[in-house]
Amino acid sequence: MTKAALAPPDTPLPPDPPGMILPGAAIIDLPALYAAIRADLTPGEDPRTARATVVRHLAEARARGNAALATAFTARPHDARALVRAQAHLTDGLVATAFDIARHILHPLSNPTEAERMAVLAVGGYGRAEMAPHSDVDLLFLTPWKVTPWAESVIESLLYMLWDLKLKVGHASRTVKDCLRMGREDITIRTALLEHRFIAGYEPLATELGDRLWGDLFRNTGPEFIDAKLRERADRHKRQGGQRYVLEPNVKEGKGGLRDLQTLYWIGKYLNRVADAEGLVAAGLLTREEYDIFTRAEDFLWAARCHLHHITGRAMDQLTFDLQVEVAARMGYTDRGGRRGVEHFMQDYFRHATRVGELTRVFLTQLEARHAKPEASLLGIFRRTKRVKPGYKLVQGRLDLTDPASFFRDKLNILRVFEEALRTGYLLHPDVMRQITTRLDLIDEDMQSDPEAVQIFLDLLLKHGNPERALRRMNELGVLAAFIPEFEPVVAMMQFNFYHHYTVDEHIIQCISILAQIERRELEEELPVASRILESGVNRKVIYVALFLHDIGKGRPEDHSILGAQIARRVCPRLGLTAEETETVEWLVRNHLLMSDTAQKRDIGDPRTVRDFAKAVKSRKRLDLLTVLTVCDIRGVGPGTWNNWKAMLLRRLYGLTVEALEAGLESLNRENREDEAKRALRERLADWPAAELRHETGRHYAPYWQGLPTDTHLVFARLLKDLPDTDIRIDLHPDPDRDATRACFALADHPGIFSRLAGALALVGANVVDARTYTSKDGYATAVFWVQDADGRPYEVSRLPRLQSMIEKTLRGQVVPRDALKDRDKVKKREKEFRFPTHITFDNEGSDIYTIIEVDTRDRPGLLYDLTRTLAGNNIYIASAVIATFGAQVVDSFYVKDMFGLKLHAKSRQEALEKKLRQAITEGAERAQG
Repeated sequence: MTKAALAPPDTPLPPDPPGMILPGAAIIDLPALYAAIRADLTPGEDPRTARATVVRHLAEARARGNAALATAFTARPHDARALVRAQAHLTDGLVATAFDIARHILHPLSNPTEAERMAVLAVGGYGRAEMAPHSDVDLLFLTPWKVTPWAESVIESLLYMLWDLKLKVGHASRTVKDCLRMGREDITIRTALLEHRFIAGYEPLATELGDRLWGDLFRNTGPEFIDAKLRERADRHKRQGGQRYVLEPNVKEGKGGLRDLQTLYWIGKYLNRVADAEGLVAAGLLTREEYDIFTRAEDFLWAARCHLHHITGRAMDQLTFDLQVEVAARMGYTDRGGRRGVEHFMQDYFRHATRVGELTRVFLTQLEARHAKPEASLLGIFRRTKRVKPGYKLVQGRLDLTDPASFFRDKLNILRVFEEALRTGYLLHPDVMRQITTRLDLIDEDMQSDPEAVQIFLDLLLKHGNPERALRRMNELGVLAAFIPEFEPVVAMMQFNFYHHYTVDEHIIQCISILAQIERRELEEELPVASRILESGVNRKVIYVALFLHDIGKGRPEDHSILGAQIARRVCPRLGLTAEETETVEWLVRNHLLMSDTAQKRDIGDPRTVRDFAKAVKSRKRLDLLTVLTVCDIRGVGPGTWNNWKAMLLRRLYGLTVEALEAGLESLNRENREDEAKRALRERLADWPAAELRHETGRHYAPYWQGLPTDTHLVFARLLKDLPDTDIRIDLHPDPDRDATRACFALADHPGIFSRLAGALALVGANVVDARTYTSKDGYATAVFWVQDADGRPYEVSRLPRLQSMIEKTLRGQVVPRDALKDRDKVKKREKEFRFPTHITFDNEGSDIYTIIEVDTRDRPGLLYDLTRTLAGNNIYIASAVIATFGAQVVDSFYVKDMFGLKLHAKSRQEALEKKLRQAITEGAERAQG
C-alpha cells in the first residue's frame, strides 16, 4: 500500500438533504471519519487487517450516529420523516466511505480503464432515502459492461465491510442493459429500479440508467405496472389478515399501512415521473387536502415503525400487544378518560389506516378513469343493470353524480346516496366520496332530527337486506359520526384485550351484518333459535337500533351498559322511536350482557338461576329480542368466538326461560326436575334388575338430578356399579354438541377431590370449560368436567387413551401438580401488558343452596387448581364450577358450602377467604414469572 493510496477520496461530500432530524455532521462527520481511518492505516498493510481497522472506525461512526438519532427521536417522537431521512444519510456516509476505501486503499488502480468505472446506487426504500433504524440496505452496483475482476474485488470488500457492520444488505451487480432486461421480466426489480438513487462512484452511469428506464422501460407500460402492483397489494392484504382492524397490525405490510401509501406513490411516479409524493397533487391524482391526509398518515405510521425498531433492536414491523404499550408511551400517549394510553394510540392508528384505505380507493378510481380498457365498458352495456335514479350516473360501473353542486343543495342527499348505492348494488364512485367528505358540515342538528333524514337512515338499516355495506362506508367517510354524534367516540376505538378482534365501531357493524344474515336465512343451521325468533316476527326497528347502540357507551370510566342505556334514551326519540320502543331499546342496551353472563358464568342446572333470569326479562318479547342481540354480539366479537358450547348454553337458557315465562316460575321447582331425570334414567336402564335400579335412583341428592343430562347420569350409573373404594373409574367421551370432551370420574369421596381432579386435568394440558361434582348418599364422588385441548376443541378419540393414562398417574400422586404447573403458567410475552385486576365476589342470593364465589382474573393453566386447592384447604365444599373464558381473562364461578353444608354468610369468613384466594392468585402469578 503506497502513501498515494491514503489520499482523500475523490467523491465530493454531498450537501445535507433537507429536513433531517439533526445536521449531517452531527450524524456522521465524513472528513473526520476519513482522517481517523487514514491515521490508523499503515502503508503496505495486509488488506484483511486494513479492512478490520476500517470496519472498527465505521462501526464506531455508525454507533455514534445511531445513538445521536435515537436521542433526537426520543425528544421529537413524532418527527419520523426527519428521522428516516437522517437514517438514510447515515447509511449513505457508511456506504460511500466503505466504497472509496475499497477502491482507493484496499484495491487501488493507478490507471483505471473505462470498463472499470462503477456507480453505487441505492434502490427500493433506501433509494427513496427512507430508512427505519434497522431497514435493509439495498444496493445496485452499476458497471458499463461485464464486471471486471477488479470491480468484483471492490464489491466483495465493500460487502464484507457492510456485513461486518451487521447491516442487512441486498445487492446486485448489473449493466444498464441488464437492468432494462430484468426490469421487463420482473415487476419487483422494476419497482426497485423506479426508486434508484446515486450514492458514490461514476455518476454518468446512474444518469444513463435513469434516462433509459424512463425512455425505454417505463413509458407505455403503465397499465401493466398498475395491474401488477394492485395484484401484489391484494395478495399482501390476504397474507396480513385481509382487513384493517386486525388486533396486532403490521405497520409496513398490513391493510392501511406504509406499503399501501408507497404503492400509491410508485404508481404515480411510474405514470407521471413525480419526484416525490407531493407530485401526486400536481398530477391530479390527489387533492391538496388528500395529500395532507397522506402525509399525516405516513408520518404517524413511520413514527410507529421507527419506535418498533428502536424498542426491539431489529427490523420489527408488527405492533404486537406488548409493543403497542411501549410505542404508545414513547409517542406520548397517556391514560385518560377511563382508557389506557395504548387504546388512544391504537384508535389513532386505526383512524389513519382507515384514511389510507379511503385515499387508496379515490386514487385507484382516478387511475381507472384514465386507463380504463374500452372493452370493459362495452361489457357493461350488455349486462342487466338496475337503472339509477335522476341525479345519478354510472362511471366505470360506479355510482357518480350528474351535477354535484345542485345535488348537495338538498343536504339529505348525503344520506340518500348511500340508499341508492344499496338499492342498485353499485359501489360509490370516489368522486362522490370526495364530495361527501368536504360537505360533512351540512349535517347539522336540524338534519340529525329531521324526520325524513331519520327515515332514510332507518331504511338503510331495515329495507335493503345488507345494511352493513352502507354503515361501513358511512363510517369510513365520517357520515355516521356526523349524523349520530354519540357514535363518534367509538370510531376506530380499540379494546386492549385478547378477546375482541375488532374496533368497537367495526364490532357493531359486524353484529348488524350477522343480524342481516340471519334474516336472509343464511345461518338457519348454525343459529336455529335466533332464526326461528326472527321468522316468527319481532320489532325489527327495535332490534337493529339496539344492536347499533349496544356498545356506544364504551371507552369511558362508567359501566358501558349503563352509559349506553342513557345514550339510547337520548338517541331513540331522535330516530323516531315511540316511548315504548325507546324503553325496550334502553332495556336491551342496559342488559345486553345479561343473557351471555347468565349462560356462561352461572349454573343453568340450578333452578334459581333460570328463575332469576326470567324475573329480570319479564316477557317473551324481551327474551326473544335479548336472545337475538346476544347471539349477534358474541358472533360479532370475531372469528372462533362463537362455538357449540356457547350455542348449547344459550339454547338451554332460552328454552328453560320460555318454559318459566309460559308455564309459570313454579314449573322450575326441584322436585319436578328430579322426578323427570329419574324417569328418563329408568327408561335408559330398563334391562337393569329392579333392586339395582332402585339403588341407583335413590343414592343421589337432588342437585345431581337437576344439574346433569340423562346421558351423563347413564355414564355414572355404569361407573358406580360395584365400584371398590380403592378404585377410580374414568370415562372420556367427545361431546361435539358442546365442542368439548366430557370427563367423568367416579371414586370414593374425600376432601379436596375437586382440586385433585382440576390439577390432574391441568397437568395433561386440558382446558376446563365447565365442571360439576356431587357426593352420593353412600359416600362416592361423581365429578364431571368438560375439557378442551390447547386449540379449544374436543380431544381427538385417538388421544383419549393416553389422556386417561396420564390422568390416572396424576391422581395416584406420581406427579405434584403445583410444581409441575409452574412452567405452564408462564404468561406469554405478548400478553403481559394486558391488565386484568382481580375481582372476587360472594353471592348468597343466586342459589337456594349454595354461596356463589365469582373470581374474575387473568387466566393461566394452573389457576383453577390453585383456587380449588385454596377452597379445599379452608374446608369449603365445591359443588360445581362454571368457567367462562374471554381471551386471556377468565371468570371462575364456584357453587360452594361450608363443612356443615351451610352458605358462607359471615362477612369475616368471606373476607378471610377472599384474602387467601387473592394470595393464591398472586403466588401462582409470581411462580409463573420466576
